[in-house]
Amino acid sequence: RIMRPDDANIAGNVHGGTILKMIEEAGAIISTRHCNSQAGEPCVAALARVERTDFLSPMCIGEVANVSAEITYTSRHSVEVQVNVMSENILTGAKKVTNKATLWYVPLSLKNVNKVLEVPPIQYVRKEQEDEGKKRYEEQKLDRLETKQRNGDVILPVINPEPHTVGYSQSSLIHLVGPSDCTLLGFVHGGVTMKLMDEVAGIVAARHCKTNIVTASVDAINFHEKIKKGCVITVSGRMTFTSNKSMEIEVFVDADPFVDEPRERYRAVSAFFTYVSLSKEGKPLPVPQLLTETEDEKRRFEEGKGRYLQTKAKRQAQMQEAAQ
Repeated sequence: RIMRPDDANIAGNVHGGTILKMIEEAGAIISTRHCNSQAGEPCVAALARVERTDFLSPMCIGEVANVSAEITYTSRHSVEVQVNVMSENILTGAKKVTNKATLWYVPLSLKNVNKVLEVPPIQYVRKEQEDEGKKRYEEQKLDRLETKQRNGDVILPVINPEPHTVGYSQSSLIHLVGPSDCTLLGFVHGGVTMKLMDEVAGIVAARHCKTNIVTASVDAINFHEKIKKGCVITVSGRMTFTSNKSMEIEVFVDADPFVDEPRERYRAVSAFFTYVSLSKEGKPLPVPQLLTETEDEKRRFEEGKGRYLQTKAKRQAQMQEAAQ
């Protein structure tokens, strides 16, 4: 579809959340089709996880986004989907790849939303593809478990925070989940949630550096629990790490179900977003150093630094492999 002004920021760059929402829609369509391809109980595929996603090139207003999806692995109860996003300048015909993403879905019964159904297997061209897919499946399963165990943090308001501190830029958004946000089962679309998360992360980044900012990448997004229609969700974001030219922002989503099933607030989704600061000409700008004050902030900064160095090392290794 063509990118319109309401898809983009004030500088004309398409929001990362808009692209994430399109990616999730493509993944949901293909995985739901596959899970209903054989006779059996009807179901809808629900998003469980999005692997790290890099925004390889910015997309602008007036360009056409083409999103394509392919199923690359199936386990007994989950589907791995690879999604590619390409932008096209319809005036010049120039095309470029903007995103590559890997998503995991589970099929939920239309009759019983708590029942996970079995996934029809796919045919692999060669045995190695199945083995590689199984390895990715085990890795993401382990990472999701580890992430859920450290999900007790909350963001508290700070009185009169100093500029460039964590408290100065932290932000929250409160949203009532309505029918238009939900799937056939009455639970929030993963793409809707990711768009709200990107919006909050963008506010945190803009508050910190007060310039035009764009999404550079998103670490794995883990969907720990479903969010039902009628819930009030709080999307919270805080700065965890800054390098010379990038900012890491932790974002999590808490849900308050109080319409049909009163229960305690719970952590539904968590992820780390990385942003870069751009000049009016679209060139990278230096990012102000994050000022950490508490021991927890210093710990999170060091953890963010570790993720940053690990990603940087992987990128350099990939460039060396490509050059050989």
